[in-house]
Amino acid sequence: MRVPTFEEFAGHCLPALQRYAYVLTGDVHASEDLVQDTLVKLADAWRRVHAEGNPMGYARAVMFRTFVSRWRTLRRQPLVYGYEEAAAAGDAFAEVDTRDTLRRGLASLPRLQRAVIVLGYLDDMSDDDIAALLARRPGTIRSLRHRGLRSLRERLSEMEPVEVTRGTR
Repeated sequence: MRVPTFEEFAGHCLPALQRYAYVLTGDVHASEDLVQDTLVKLADAWRRVHAEGNPMGYARAVMFRTFVSRWRTLRRQPLVYGYEEAAAAGDAFAEVDTRDTLRRGLASLPRLQRAVIVLGYLDDMSDDDIAALLARRPGTIRSLRHRGLRSLRERLSEMEPVEVTRGTR
């Protein structure tokens, strides 16, 4: 069996890595930066990584560690909520509105809580696996998930419609 080159791996896994990065960051530009940083680190370690046999697992671990370590260096930007109105019966965009509300709620969480929620619910990882990936104890992961979900519930219930002018982020 032929071992894929780094370029082949990156081309094949890029869409999945972009999705994970977007879910973590909540921002297209930040997710592109995160994917780029991940691929640079992966390229540097490619010989060792593909020899061990799990390059996607390594890439995701690098991505989450890079994401978590960035929160100390980046300043937190305030969120600006858009105007929301109740979806009409048969509204084709109701699902999009729901996803947008959830995305904004996730973006409002601290980075480590967001990472734990994403890993637990999107990747369906166990507490032990998340703890190993983020170099934390399983009890800490459970605590972060609990606080993150509580905070997410509060934020989603508090979201009030606010008019956003064009050009604001």
